[in-house]
Amino acid sequence: MAVYFSIFLVIVTFVTGIVWVADKFYLAPQRKLKLEAAIADSAEDLSDKEKSKIEEPSALVDTAVQIFPVIAFVLVLRSFLYEPFQIPSGSMMPTLLDGDFILVNKFNYGLKDPVARNKFWENGLPERGDIVVFKYPVDPNIDYIKRVIGLPGDRVIYRNKSLYIKPVCTPEHETCPEFEQVVQDFVGTGEYNDGRFDLSRYTSRMPNQTHDILINNNTLPRTQHYFPQPGTARDEFVVPEGQYFVMGDNRDNSLDGRFWGFVPEENLVGQAVAIWMSFAFERGEDSWVPDWMPGWIPSSVRFSRIGGIE
Repeated sequence: MAVYFSIFLVIVTFVTGIVWVADKFYLAPQRKLKLEAAIADSAEDLSDKEKSKIEEPSALVDTAVQIFPVIAFVLVLRSFLYEPFQIPSGSMMPTLLDGDFILVNKFNYGLKDPVARNKFWENGLPERGDIVVFKYPVDPNIDYIKRVIGLPGDRVIYRNKSLYIKPVCTPEHETCPEFEQVVQDFVGTGEYNDGRFDLSRYTSRMPNQTHDILINNNTLPRTQHYFPQPGTARDEFVVPEGQYFVMGDNRDNSLDGRFWGFVPEENLVGQAVAIWMSFAFERGEDSWVPDWMPGWIPSSVRFSRIGGIE
């Protein structure tokens, strides 16, 4: 759907832009000449109403001229700078909640054309810990949001609900890094629930970023469903060149790279950097929304969540 909207936006911008140029350099001067001819041919002075009628463009031209700057601004903003997205699930809890509307920075990872999505300007690459929006590799028509865990060349192990990372060995390293466990400090239990069990909250201390995660200690890892990669253990992943390994912060409620593999660099849309609006949908006794109304109608605005994403 996002791809179709981008194509539609490009077409509308192109068409209205042509009309805007035609009006500025041909149609408007022609109307001015027509007005001057009418004034010269008229025995009496023309009224302001008559002058305006002669100079006034057609409704179609006027509409195109008025909306072109707005449409062009939206196209540039959405294609190259920031694009809004909505969080549709709880896979990134507690960092992002269902009902959060986020802004995605499309500039950080290089610029791509809005239709074919071919990169034409390199600007940077994801870092470990970034929250990224990307085209789901299984179905590129769907946008996913997860956290980058493994960079190209990294080895990642997710075993017994603990994360181990062995960074890629580069010429800058005097000795190649070994596996290092990501420290998870217990925060508490009971703040979040998956409908059956209370979830435990931990602070995950990655090498260059600290963030909170949720773990359901009542469920077993679904190792048998993990993405099979030749030459590795079932819970181990070696990130291919030009690809990334991602996971959701809600570890036991996230369809992520553990189950379908890796995210190619060309699938990246951008980095989630801010929450610009957040709606709650809970229906308590004091809620202003009646129970019979559709569930998608928000019950309140979570103003405290508006701001940058950590």
